[in-house]
Amino acid sequence: MSKPSQLRISDQERERATQELREHFAAGRITETEFSERVQAAYSARTAAELHKLLADLPRLPVSPQQRKAEIAERRSELQRRLIQQAGGGLAPFVICTLIWVASGAHGTFWPIFVLLIVIIPLLRNGWHLYGPAPELDRVERELEQRAGDRRRQRHERRL
Repeated sequence: MSKPSQLRISDQERERATQELREHFAAGRITETEFSERVQAAYSARTAAELHKLLADLPRLPVSPQQRKAEIAERRSELQRRLIQQAGGGLAPFVICTLIWVASGAHGTFWPIFVLLIVIIPLLRNGWHLYGPAPELDRVERELEQRAGDRRRQRHERRL
């Protein structure tokens, strides 16, 4: 496979580069002549390396609000998927406990609900952190990573 810098680029990537050049021109970082030359070179560029050379001496532009929203939406979607996977894995003990409760005659208090609460409470808390008024995506990610690390440690200890 080719180096990433030698891969061919799309028209969309060329447009993105020319938009960046326009913003640098508007900020006064490049002259009109230089802007024209770079835009022409951007439209004729074939590889990522060629585009990179055109922008290498210019500072990175701040992320636009639309790009920021898209990044947050993508990250939130990934965290939501991980939360659902984790909750789904926690439902197996609830189902087993419910079957035991039913097999034992289903008398008395429905005690498997306490097993379900162990799954639901973290799911609701993380859901609030994910979609609440002040989203804390980093906090949710840290908690998911911590739980995954705990499970890995437990599996490793069982092997020993």
